[in-house]
Amino acid sequence: MALPTYADPLERLWHRTYQVICALVFIFLIAPILIVIPLSFNVEPYFSFTEKMVQLDPTGYSARWYDMLLTFGMQAPDVPRDGSWFADMWENSTWVNAAKNSVIIGFWATILATVLGTLAALGLSRPEMPYRRTIMAILISPMIVPIIIIATGMFFFYSNPCGIIGLECGRLTSTYLGVILAHTILGIPFVIITVTATLSGFDQSLIRAAQSLGANPRTVFFKVVMPLILPGVISGALFAFVTSFDEVVAVLFIAGPDQQTIPRQMWNGIREQISPAILAVATILVVISIALLTTVELLRRRSDRLRGVTGR
Repeated sequence: MALPTYADPLERLWHRTYQVICALVFIFLIAPILIVIPLSFNVEPYFSFTEKMVQLDPTGYSARWYDMLLTFGMQAPDVPRDGSWFADMWENSTWVNAAKNSVIIGFWATILATVLGTLAALGLSRPEMPYRRTIMAILISPMIVPIIIIATGMFFFYSNPCGIIGLECGRLTSTYLGVILAHTILGIPFVIITVTATLSGFDQSLIRAAQSLGANPRTVFFKVVMPLILPGVISGALFAFVTSFDEVVAVLFIAGPDQQTIPRQMWNGIREQISPAILAVATILVVISIALLTTVELLRRRSDRLRGVTGR
């Protein structure tokens, strides 16, 4: 924002100082994320900049770690890349299988979290809803309670009363259902918050107007309410998906060997073998996160326009 023409020199100095402070804080926050990107192209198996990288020598950079994401775990990674190679990659590549698990678990967890969170937000938005604050506090508690406590509780609850997970010969056995339910619980608060924020500017008289014209509750919801809150619903769904895609603690407690996700595979890679392939995965996740955040911001602006809110 530009200063007014009547600002005195002291105000202009403070304005410039404030801009510099904000820039330094931004660099401090974003630098640890951006530093991963060039390191993922290191030709050497190091987690640090080599002399060739510092000198911008092209021989110091390579996409070998991105290629390793496809070949690691394959039975025959060095054969010509024909149909059989891609079939081997799809079935046996460790990172590809982890990505498939993350997408499958994230998709179904997002669907459940979006449906349940939207219904909860609609109910909490009603003025006649009793104990709204208490119920809201309980529903968003997974965002506040440390994840290690939630994961521990999920493990004992799913193993004893539910029987979804268990131990067999000292080995954790689980199904996709347990991980999906765990990620659903973690994603619901984000959906509730975003949809509730959208409903805060919702004009309830639109519902009464539709009902006065003879619309039944189903028509009112899908023709009046849903189009106006859709940006908030999609934003909440994106946050729920990112939460599921990035979650590792609950997976460590609940998931079995067949439900290894990308964060869990990164955890295994850090513990068992230090490989810059982890940096390549991190770079891909950063790009995905930027794309999702951009989508959320565009949806927020669309929601503001639909509600008649002007923004900068």
